[in-house]
Amino acid sequence: MTIDQLKVKFIEKYGEGEISGYFSPGRVNLIGEHTDYNGGFVFPCALSFGIYCLIRTTERKTVRFASLNMPFEAEVEVANLNKAIGKEWVNYPIGVFAQFMKKGLSFDKGADLLFYGDVPTGAGLSSSAALEVVTGVLINDTYGFGIDRIELAQMGQKAEHEFALVNCGIMDQFVSAMGKKDHAVFLNCDTLSYELVPVKLDGVKIVISNTNSPHKLDSGKYNERVAECHAAVKAIQPYQQISALGEISWDDFLKVEDKIENETVRRRARHVVSEIQRTEGAVTALRAGDLVKFGVLMNGSHDSLRDDYEVTGFELDTMVEEGRKINGVIGTRMTGGGFGGCTVSLVKTEAIDTFIEQVGKNYEAKTGLKPLFYVAEIGDGGKKLF
Repeated sequence: MTIDQLKVKFIEKYGEGEISGYFSPGRVNLIGEHTDYNGGFVFPCALSFGIYCLIRTTERKTVRFASLNMPFEAEVEVANLNKAIGKEWVNYPIGVFAQFMKKGLSFDKGADLLFYGDVPTGAGLSSSAALEVVTGVLINDTYGFGIDRIELAQMGQKAEHEFALVNCGIMDQFVSAMGKKDHAVFLNCDTLSYELVPVKLDGVKIVISNTNSPHKLDSGKYNERVAECHAAVKAIQPYQQISALGEISWDDFLKVEDKIENETVRRRARHVVSEIQRTEGAVTALRAGDLVKFGVLMNGSHDSLRDDYEVTGFELDTMVEEGRKINGVIGTRMTGGGFGGCTVSLVKTEAIDTFIEQVGKNYEAKTGLKPLFYVAEIGDGGKKLF
């Protein structure tokens, strides 16, 4: 849908008048999975698709929420923009309004909001973070609050914790707010120090494969992994003074691994600590132009997520297995929270058509699900469009 078409939809719903438009992207994580809430490194990039929001301020003391993707609509008094509404999608933007209110900021005007997303919902490409960040950017700009982008990302994360009840890390909101075209974000999730690293893929493209098996972070499994990581930290603390798994090196972890008595918790920790090491190695390889090494580390990431962290499942594993059979695939792995969603692959340009055809056919034959494929472009973070 074009911007002009969105404007028409807005006017059809809310009438004529001045409109402003904003956009924040979804993301794909190239490597560094389930490390963000453990204080480790991640390496995501913003995508060229995401969530759009058109806004008009009003003299009413209410905010109206509507979406072209979801049927539910709401009108909320500005004084009540800190209260959830059931389990509806509007809790994501309402949760962001609530974060501004917690800072003692108030809304002197109401607003009409119309959202539209071209991020595949449930694909693990962070449509929720894009929704939170676009809301934060438009509130901040429209009401002139002057909050910096990193803090807006943190406010989006808090909204997800408090209003969606998902204990997510900071990665998704951070890259949606801070991404840059043709760059990936090398982020330390503990300190929020980051570097924009140019992504130079001569003759290679990023291909996202949607299993069409939707992931569900709110199923409890995500929060279960967070708890298991906390248990690992507690088991290690008598031997290493750490407050998060991101603070221990791989070599030091090997010295205390056997102190974690619970075998499941031990494997969860093994994934996190090894994944942080893989992420650092992958960034070094990319800077050196060594895409073969980058691909090896991507493959290792998926295997660890499958065997030690157990967040892949039949569909994601099948997609990866079929992808690895194709000549020209440099590396492939699940991306996002897992339990369904997408894989990300580095594929030589001349092999993309074969990849889509063969992987698509074989995946559907084994799972009964028809996948979707996107050749990804790396885009900018949240911004005002007009």
